[in-house]
Parts: sequence; C-alpha cells; structure tokens
Amino acid sequence: MPTLSVLDLSPICEGGDATQALNNSRALAQHCEKAGYHRYWVAEHHNMRGIASAATSVVISHIAGGTDSIRVGSGGIMLPNHSPLMVAEQFGTLEALFPGRIDLGLGRAPGTDGVTAHALRRTLHSDPNQFPQDVVELKGYLSSTCHPQQRVTAVPGFGSQVPLYILGSSLFGAQLAAILGLPFAFASHFAPDAMMRAINLYRQEFEPSEQLAQPHVILGYNICAADTEEEALLLRSSGLQAFLNLRSGNPGPLPKPNERFEEELSDAERAMLQQVSSASAVGTVASVRDQVNEFLQRTEADELIVVSQIHDHQARCKSYDIAYEACAGL
Repeated sequence: MPTLSVLDLSPICEGGDATQALNNSRALAQHCEKAGYHRYWVAEHHNMRGIASAATSVVISHIAGGTDSIRVGSGGIMLPNHSPLMVAEQFGTLEALFPGRIDLGLGRAPGTDGVTAHALRRTLHSDPNQFPQDVVELKGYLSSTCHPQQRVTAVPGFGSQVPLYILGSSLFGAQLAAILGLPFAFASHFAPDAMMRAINLYRQEFEPSEQLAQPHVILGYNICAADTEEEALLLRSSGLQAFLNLRSGNPGPLPKPNERFEEELSDAERAMLQQVSSASAVGTVASVRDQVNEFLQRTEADELIVVSQIHDHQARCKSYDIAYEACAGL
C-alpha cells in the first residue's frame, strides 16, 4: 500500500464562512487520523474568497492541537512571500508545541496574483529566482549547527530539524529537491503536464542528504469517492466548478454540486478539465482502486497526497474513508 496523506485547502463553501471551513479542516484531520492517513497538509493561498488557509502556520497549529499522531504541515508555504527567518521561527514554534509532527513544505510561487503579492511583501523586492538561496538560508536557521559567521538565530527554530519538502509543478522544483536531497512533492492534482519529466529528473539527479537517503516522490491526486458512481460524479462537480472559476480569474466559495454541470461546458473548459483528469479518480471503492493502481504503476510514487474538494463535509469525510479502503489492497 502506498503512503496516503491529505492536502486540504480549507475550502469556504457556498453558504458557509471561514469559521466553518477551519473547524471542518480540524474535524477532517481528526477523521483522517483515525482512518490511518500519514500526514495532513494545508496550502497557502491569498486573496481567494474560497480558501481559509492564508495564515497557514496558524491553521497548522489549530489542526495539530486537535490531533494526536498524524503529521501536520504546509503544502506549502510560499517562500517568496516571507523572510526565511520568520518561517523558521513560526515552524520552530510549531515543532516546540507539537514535537515530531511538523512538516515544512516550500513552494516558490506567490500563491496569488501580482497585486496581492506586492501587498504581502511591499517593502521587499521578492524574486522567485531567489528561492534556492532562501531555502538554504531557512535550512540553516533550523539546523543544529551554528556557523561562526551566523549572527542571527531563530528562537524557537534553531536545532529543531523540522523536515523540509520542496513543492513544484515544473522541472525547477524537481532539480532543486534533487540537489538538496529533499523529498519532492509535485502538484499533479492541478498541473500534471510535466509530472513524468519532473519525477524522472528528480530521481536521476538525487543526492543523498542528512534528511533523506533515497528519493521520495509525493504526488498530488484528486479523489472523489462515494457509494455509487453517480453520487461521486455529482460531488466532484463542486471541485471542477471551482477549478474552472480559478482558471477564469473568478475564484470564489466552493460551489454546490450541479448535476447539469458538464452539459454547460464549452470546448475550452472541457479541455482544461481533461488536463487534470490524469491525476484523478472518481467513483466507488472498486473503480477508485483501479484508477489509483494505474496511476501508481505509471508513476511509482512513494506517497499520494489526496485532494477532495467536496461541498458537504460528511460526504468529504466519507470520500476519504473510501479512498483509504480502495488503496489498502494495493
């Protein structure tokens, strides 16, 4: 059985609010912990009315405080938005509060539009090309080794050894993760086009490190599961609508299911949805098992981090139960 984990966007659903979204995330983490999932990551996005996890480290604390054993972390922190020292202090604090359970996934995209990115770091000239240097600087703050020239110490943070993960949707992240000897998480759940090239590059160029002796590939994967194929397809329509809204520049709350959704699609919209279908499974336990098995045979992923954008909270919890059952026999 592959390692199974959870990626949560803390969706604000139509008719709901941020309080409900954050409480649902905590409840889902508790549910997935009991089911046997390995880690629970939340993502940093800004200026999006349908996502409640912008203050990612705060949300991680909320979730970790309501769980006992599941690893909790970021999928990811968008490092261009922050100074490495601040991230080290935040995650050093989380590690001090929840020892041995905190992950720090890092991405180089701003996770938003250009205007919002400026609002986040208005006094700095943030350059995504600075990302490798920022990762190395952050790694140094979390290290147990203090270099003689180092005049700044992250407290909490120093010596915490919070494990780092590189996130990406291109070859850049794959190469950086390989050079640094870090686990690599590819965003195949929404941008699968370069997935196989990125995986192959990462595995070919991987250099062992203190954190990791062998390559570790984590792939984002959409699963929407239910008791019947029809119900699963209906539930999945919420996430598909949200995806198209985002791509059209009109992000908003997670829409309610729409049984006539596919009838209303343009050819361009169908093409966009077809793009992400290669990293998705929809249906009952049997059909999800077959789809996941095909994906694993193709990618040989070490870990799947499952995304389920479902409007109804109970249906979302059940989808994660069915997904775990489907993968248990693989």
